[in-house]
Amino acid sequence: MNRIEKTNRCEPNTTPLTACPCNWCPRECGIDRSQTAGFCGCPNQIKVARGALHFGEEPCLSGERGSGTIFFSGCNLRCCFCQNYEISSQGWGREISIDRLAEICLELQSAGAHNINLVTPTPYLQWILPALDQVRPRLHIPVVYNCSGYEKVEVIETLQPYIDIYLPDLKYCSDELAWRYSRCNGYFATAAVAIQAMVAQCGPPVFDQEGILQKGVIIRHLVLPGARRDSIKIMHWLSANLPRGSFILSLMSQYTPTYNSSRFKEINRKITSREYDAVVDEAIRLGLTHGYIQDRSSAAPEYTPPFNLEGI
Repeated sequence: MNRIEKTNRCEPNTTPLTACPCNWCPRECGIDRSQTAGFCGCPNQIKVARGALHFGEEPCLSGERGSGTIFFSGCNLRCCFCQNYEISSQGWGREISIDRLAEICLELQSAGAHNINLVTPTPYLQWILPALDQVRPRLHIPVVYNCSGYEKVEVIETLQPYIDIYLPDLKYCSDELAWRYSRCNGYFATAAVAIQAMVAQCGPPVFDQEGILQKGVIIRHLVLPGARRDSIKIMHWLSANLPRGSFILSLMSQYTPTYNSSRFKEINRKITSREYDAVVDEAIRLGLTHGYIQDRSSAAPEYTPPFNLEGI
């Protein structure tokens, strides 16, 4: 495998966290999004593809009534295997105002959502936070920050008054894999520190009487084809660096090849039961038993929600 190269990253900005120049994520593009998009592909206004009840999250989020999930367009990681590639890489969606985003949050609450689930929100935080400020007196359900894990600690600190539940991925331990599939340099070092900050901020998971999560961190890891050893390294890191009972592990088997991932022969297939079971067995051996595993039937395209502008 070729040497990892640096991304086209500017020197870190010294300005406050703003959208122009944009420095919300660790790539720190320094892009003026009123003129052009950065790596994430996001415009200089909120853009969303769906705002509806979603039943495909972990049971403690979806519950019986669904998670009020708002899918934002664009992504600061843009993994080649993303099941949501229509919005993460192709930018499908509709631009809306801060006021409309606030209304969507309240509409989802009225529809019975257990929570407001913000999916890939980081590039839009300059507008999301004022929307949350608008609805805070009337919003009585938790707010979920659903992200790739590739976050800045100072952003996590900024989010403390707004976010009740963090739902980060911890995708790779290997820098080679992170570069190959996400064009990201130093993913693990950045995500590991960010996730530690999330756990420290939230504390141990807190549930209501229905078993619905009210506060805490769920760490997702998707096992990739041919990468079980990398997954096992992540299990060892979690065991060694996060206190027992401080987070919920969601170990996913739902990898499904996409048009974009077909460029890489080694991941142009589903994972095998042997691969997934090896990671599950090691997690259990390490005592990582507070969480979720998936049936192999989860590896199917129909588990991806339709991005049809519902609720927008």
